[in-house]
Amino acid sequence: ENLLPHPSSGIARPLQTDAVSPYRLLMETYAITIARGFGSGGREIASKLADELGIHSYENRILTLAAQYSGMDEFEFREVDEKLRGSYVRSQIQRMQKRFLPQGHMEEFVSDDRLFQIEAKIIRELVKAESCIIVGKCSDYLLKDYDNVLSVYIEAPRAYCLKQVMDRMDVTEEEAARLITKTDKYRADYYKYYTNGNYWTNPVNYDLTLNSGRLGQEKCVEIIKSALKIKLGVEV
Repeated sequence: ENLLPHPSSGIARPLQTDAVSPYRLLMETYAITIARGFGSGGREIASKLADELGIHSYENRILTLAAQYSGMDEFEFREVDEKLRGSYVRSQIQRMQKRFLPQGHMEEFVSDDRLFQIEAKIIRELVKAESCIIVGKCSDYLLKDYDNVLSVYIEAPRAYCLKQVMDRMDVTEEEAARLITKTDKYRADYYKYYTNGNYWTNPVNYDLTLNSGRLGQEKCVEIIKSALKIKLGVEV
């Protein structure tokens, strides 16, 4: 099976801190988490960044893989849970189709603790197995105690988001506005529930907050690469 190799430059040096994190890894891999407002272009920025860094970007495939396991009975799940380790997770998820068009949420958020627990395990195993980008899924919160992670939040003015959604999804301005409102509320409720009341757009949750409407996607990519070098010592 053809897997992307770890980029030769993707060796991060440990941060110098007084306390030793219980999650300190060997820093042979790094991860970038990206939270984003709907229509801000965050997923596209993640994809461009992944291409330039030579690593994978994961979003919908994490949910797809987790959903396959969440429906199993307890005996089946225990067997699979033992296999959910870095290289196995990576090979499974890379076989899945990547979604290229944005997909909003018109429905209300409904919690699914078991599904989220599986997603969390997949995310943590991926980060141990390879350098990668994780889009959404409360990944900044799940990995907040890891020293090899750069967390990013991307937002943009409403007018910018409206145009992006209208152009990408071929919908009217009214439909785009409704999609943005509903999807951002879904993401906020999702984040609040699984982070015990934390707020999704709180800038202190992230290392870096970017306005893609002002900066443009290309400059966002360059700034994230610079932050990756500054925080983790990754040569890009």
